[in-house]
Amino acid sequence: MSLRQRIENLGPYQSLLLLAVPMATVEPLKLVAVAVAGEGHWIAGTAMIVTCYLLSLFLVERLFIIVKPKLLIIPWFAKLWTTILAVRSWIAASFRRMREGTS
Repeated sequence: MSLRQRIENLGPYQSLLLLAVPMATVEPLKLVAVAVAGEGHWIAGTAMIVTCYLLSLFLVERLFIIVKPKLLIIPWFAKLWTTILAVRSWIAASFRRMREGTS
């Protein structure tokens, strides 16, 4: 069985934990990278920030796509996700209206 199939076979809370682990490591590392850059180590700080964003993009985002159907089984997560999508749509519509008003 492939790794993707194993991940897809996890339960909803196992999927949440699987997603939380890389997020709990990558997100704080972004703050550490800013602190490193703030101490004058610009190259190391920049390299850390780029690496963290790449990990977020390629690991966390891909993992979220795989586990999202399981996460939507959890009622509070489904409600939170629906709210996030509604807010995102409202903001996008506001920008569209603003752009059309200035044209």
